[in-house]
Amino acid sequence: MREPGVPDSLDARLAARLGALRTEHGWSLEELSRRAGVSRSTLSRLERGELSPTAAMLGQLCTVYGRTMSRLLTEVEAEPPQLVLAARQPVRRDEGSGFVRRSVSPPHPGLRAEVIEGTLTAGAVVPYEDAPVPGVEHHIWVLEGTVEITVDRTVHTVREGDCLRFRLRSPSRFHCPGPQRVRYVLMTVLP
Repeated sequence: MREPGVPDSLDARLAARLGALRTEHGWSLEELSRRAGVSRSTLSRLERGELSPTAAMLGQLCTVYGRTMSRLLTEVEAEPPQLVLAARQPVRRDEGSGFVRRSVSPPHPGLRAEVIEGTLTAGAVVPYEDAPVPGVEHHIWVLEGTVEITVDRTVHTVREGDCLRFRLRSPSRFHCPGPQRVRYVLMTVLP
């Protein structure tokens, strides 16, 4: 049972958390807008729960707040259990970009690694303006299809069965060239 005054839906809890993070930093909407490159009106609508953020927008906010996307999403969930049943793994869909993200093993206080399953439709492009946590370690293992991952201005073509690993310190970009979708496992390890 949820406590009184705590929003019920994940989107409502995310909206509340985004507002709380801005307040914790002592930033106005204008200041956050300047730092994140997202309009003040969009940020206001996000914090009121009137708009769901795209993956790219959430990535920009995570960068500003120094969090991985999964860590932010975990902050709006209840205390995560040790065993994460498939049916209870948080899934976030960004229909606009064709990106589906499943937190297979969400972040947990005291642990540095997390496992994510990502799916991109053919032609999908997901850019990230900067590393949310500079030096975060990434291991990307492609299960189906092909993905082009740009890191440090180098494009890596990662095919089924291949694994790419790197430390993220700069902008990155995921692109599914097709003709089929790509499904991959991303393991992140905080520095």
